[in-house]
Amino acid sequence: MSGAEIRKLTENGVIAAARTGDMRAFSELVRRYEQTVYRYSFKLCRDREKAEETFQDTFINVYRKLGTFDGRSRFSTWLYAIVTNNCLMRHRRRKIREIEESLEALESPATSADGKFAHDIARWDETPADIVMDKELRAEIEKAIGKLPPDYRIVFTLRDMEGKSTEETARIAGISKEAAKSRLRRARAFLRDQLSPYMARPVRRRADK
Repeated sequence: MSGAEIRKLTENGVIAAARTGDMRAFSELVRRYEQTVYRYSFKLCRDREKAEETFQDTFINVYRKLGTFDGRSRFSTWLYAIVTNNCLMRHRRRKIREIEESLEALESPATSADGKFAHDIARWDETPADIVMDKELRAEIEKAIGKLPPDYRIVFTLRDMEGKSTEETARIAGISKEAAKSRLRRARAFLRDQLSPYMARPVRRRADK
């Protein structure tokens, strides 16, 4: 089957062809979903390099596991679940490395020139948000989202940023609907708490000429 013929196929047709080992069909799947996968990876990982790594891992998983897709859920739901799992696994591996590095630091603590302990404090890079126009508020929201625990960030991203339903969010995250609702409530409460100092600032008005 030629590339032009594959591009005319429905999603189910492309999936069926890809499952037979047709690399043109698999490339078409990647083409159709690469923007969706990268955008969601970036929203979860909050880091361009990690998002690119998650993007690559996701399509490797899709290639290896496409035969297990049974069609009972939408293909996009299955794809979102793979991205979510890859992001969580990457986060857990990073936490393990941080613990190992902390243990090593306890054995040989770093000191600054004045003899005091020196610590590197990790911070989230400032990234653009799609939901607000004000640049300063955008930066504050991005920082707050970056502080969300991964389980809460996944649900918040799916529901409030991707516009997924509670049911689909629960399927993607592999949790119950009640758990999805609970995590969303806690994520929103956390963000309100993080943003309350900013929102409480007095509005600066221009002086009348």
